[in-house]
Amino acid sequence: FNLTRSVGPAIGGVIVAAAGAAAAFAANALSYIGLIIVLFRWKPEIPAQTLPRETLGAAMGAGLRYVAMSPNIGKVLVRGSAFGFSAGAVLALLPLVARDVVKGDALTYGIMLGAFGIGAVGGALISVRLRQLLSSETMVRMAFGGFAVCALNAAVSLHAWQTALGLLIGGACWVLALSHFNVTVQMSTPRWVVGRVLSVYQTATFGGIALGSWVWGVVADSHGAETALIAASITMLAGGAIGLVLPLPQHAVLNLDPLNRFKEPHLGLDLKPRSGPIAIMIEYIIRDEDVPEFLATMAERGRIRRRDGARNWTLARDLENPSVWIEHYHTPTWLEYIRHNRRATHADAVVGERIRALHSGGEPPHVRRMIERPTTAGTALVSPRGPIEH
Repeated sequence: FNLTRSVGPAIGGVIVAAAGAAAAFAANALSYIGLIIVLFRWKPEIPAQTLPRETLGAAMGAGLRYVAMSPNIGKVLVRGSAFGFSAGAVLALLPLVARDVVKGDALTYGIMLGAFGIGAVGGALISVRLRQLLSSETMVRMAFGGFAVCALNAAVSLHAWQTALGLLIGGACWVLALSHFNVTVQMSTPRWVVGRVLSVYQTATFGGIALGSWVWGVVADSHGAETALIAASITMLAGGAIGLVLPLPQHAVLNLDPLNRFKEPHLGLDLKPRSGPIAIMIEYIIRDEDVPEFLATMAERGRIRRRDGARNWTLARDLENPSVWIEHYHTPTWLEYIRHNRRATHADAVVGERIRALHSGGEPPHVRRMIERPTTAGTALVSPRGPIEH
């Protein structure tokens, strides 16, 4: 994917140099025909769904909630948008560099764009090896620093060949940073929500590119392309320094496959998928000496619960029997309760196992599942035989 994505700018540069910009856009439009044919003929194997599809609004909300409750993904979003905002200056201002800074023509621009693409291919080829040798944060800081050198070189260079050498470095850093962000997001996200999280990441990164292209264009319009590129290079160094406060997580092997341990309990009431709200209470018995560890672990449990759809999560301690602790949360419907439990992964199960190890009762933690009912007249009640309208 990185190779083909990187070869594209090089091909585009050659077409622009040989036949002009209109030919490049026409070739780009024609290139989609093959992709459209493949997509029409593609018959993927779709696994059987035991639950109904989420509505569009609920699915988007679940994705945004997962991102908001995942600190590591939040760091990637910040760094990705910062990289896009600053690095976008080079590609946005490259036509001005070719025309005004090095006094070239369309062929000069095509050569420069091709140099950027060749550098991107090189970055794709070495990216896996670098991930094995360097930490995530070191690799991203190098990408920010390398792109800053590329932008500064484009601002001060008076020769097309010198600018092209700098663009080789910039192209490599472009792929190293963006592919690393992409990999980090995918390795930190379970399959049920990975498409939604990737879409948020793409929005943050390419939104940064779009905003940066506009901002640096305004600066170039007022003060010249050279000044805009120097300012962008300084901004890139600042983007790398963000890692001092928000360092990227090191790649870890997490088992994000579904846990698939949850089995729907036998119910005494005839609930429908839309029945609710559902209240869940889980009772733990914790020794005094284990309370600090229990509280720290439950803080992580609460984050996971809320991230996967639980609402109003709380932890309470019994005043009369202090060894008893109650975990309490809601889901809007019975269907959402089932969906919430099926989102658990093997990595999440580690937290649950630590909590169960701290539970000192003779039986496993007791779970109570209840449906909240209004007490006003004229409401529907649920009996063991089904809904009763009053």
